[in-house]
Amino acid sequence: MPVIKNVLIWDSARGDAEYGDIEIGADGRISGISGAGASVGEVLFDGQGRTIALPGFVNAHTHVSMTLLRGLGEEQPLMEWLQKKIFPIENRLRAEHIRSGADLAMLEMISCGVTCFADMYYFMGEVARSALASGMRAALCRGITGDDGGKIQENIELAEEYNGRDGRIIVQLGPHAPYTLPRAALETVARLAKEKNLGIHFHWLETKGEFDTFKETYGEEPVDYLESTGLLDVRELILAHGVWFPEGELHRVRRDGVTIVHNPKSNLKLGSGYAPVKAMLEAGVNVALGTDGAASNNRLDVWDEVRAAALMHKGYHMDPTLVSAKQVLKMATVNGASGLGFKDVGLIKPGYFADIALINMDSPQYVGCDRTNVPEFVTYAGSSRDVRATIAAGKLLYRDGEFLTLDKDEIISRARKHRNEITN
Repeated sequence: MPVIKNVLIWDSARGDAEYGDIEIGADGRISGISGAGASVGEVLFDGQGRTIALPGFVNAHTHVSMTLLRGLGEEQPLMEWLQKKIFPIENRLRAEHIRSGADLAMLEMISCGVTCFADMYYFMGEVARSALASGMRAALCRGITGDDGGKIQENIELAEEYNGRDGRIIVQLGPHAPYTLPRAALETVARLAKEKNLGIHFHWLETKGEFDTFKETYGEEPVDYLESTGLLDVRELILAHGVWFPEGELHRVRRDGVTIVHNPKSNLKLGSGYAPVKAMLEAGVNVALGTDGAASNNRLDVWDEVRAAALMHKGYHMDPTLVSAKQVLKMATVNGASGLGFKDVGLIKPGYFADIALINMDSPQYVGCDRTNVPEFVTYAGSSRDVRATIAAGKLLYRDGEFLTLDKDEIISRARKHRNEITN
């Protein structure tokens, strides 16, 4: 029986942290938690009382293969950036580019304690294979734009081949956004999602321009549009961004299966604004965290989003009590996992999968960290450089700078080659 020994365990369902051993069954699930040093078995990791065990972070909205597009068209408004820089290069992407960018992203995320992510892009079979090779968990969809039945069919085929694979892949349908998809096509996607019991991942009200022209362009108020197109009836509805979601309408999406993904750093960098997270939490909406793509953030570091989300709303509302450390870590773990459809992920408790990030307390910024203040130290003092190990389904993916499932040198070399291909 693999054991993570003598670690300080915290998740969002706890008050104070506790020292203990985490026992892992053959199925990759946590089989028990005992007193520190009490468990007998194969030592997967010995924390020696100086390591925090957190649930692995969940990146609930990104476009992982955009690691190859990082740094292109910087400091431009969203639509100008997309139309003049990103879309033209994306038209040249091939399957091997997508796999290369995805592998590069796996390295980055795993080293930051991320064990699960949601992705929307092209050639998504390549991303599925990358995630499976890395050991990560993923919710994937093919980005659907225009009135293109071929793209919808690609998404359906992705689901047929990969949905449920190894218990680590969930496939959703991926209509890109209201402004890239005709209403009839969106209604078709929503109908197919219900028929095939699939979720939907959708860009939603990211910019003020989208909000200002919504009724004029689509003939309805935003939440009426979600209802009338059938989106609110699907298994899981992931609404990425929601920066300009009307606050008074948030209660209408408060139900199991609807998640708004807050992307604070991308929204700040692109000048999109501040999402109404205070109102989302007050309305009881499930809020998760995402990085967006590496071309607009430019990091895939969810820990970075944790700190940003905890700070920006305090400053904007001039209230230091808003978006507490415990709340934001819940967004980054169990809220994200459940929102993507992974129901036994995001807590450290028996029956849940052993998706765990192990954090080094043996560094200057953790002096004073104890059982009572782990979330506050992690959020405000810590960073992803403190990650010692990343574990998914009980398997070590990363430890002390070494990648155990991926060939770092080969991946980086191949990514450099493909970056040159698409930009020259």
